[in-house]
Amino acid sequence: MLNKAPSLKKTIKTKTKTITNMRPASEAMVELLTLLFLNSLAEEAKAKAFEEKSATIRAQHVKAVSKKLLKKARG
Repeated sequence: MLNKAPSLKKTIKTKTKTITNMRPASEAMVELLTLLFLNSLAEEAKAKAFEEKSATIRAQHVKAVSKKLLKKARG
């Protein structure tokens, strides 16, 4: 398990079509929002696995709740 979340700066720069400069505060905010999203995804997948009486969270549980969470994250 990682002790620190990977930096998203490189990922964001590769995904954008224009040159994007991010200030350190903005970069930190993006990382925090990503961690919050991943945390909520893990919680929902855990609940889905519990509903199906499974002791482990599998890829099917994550896929089942990912669409719902992505819609919720968009607003």
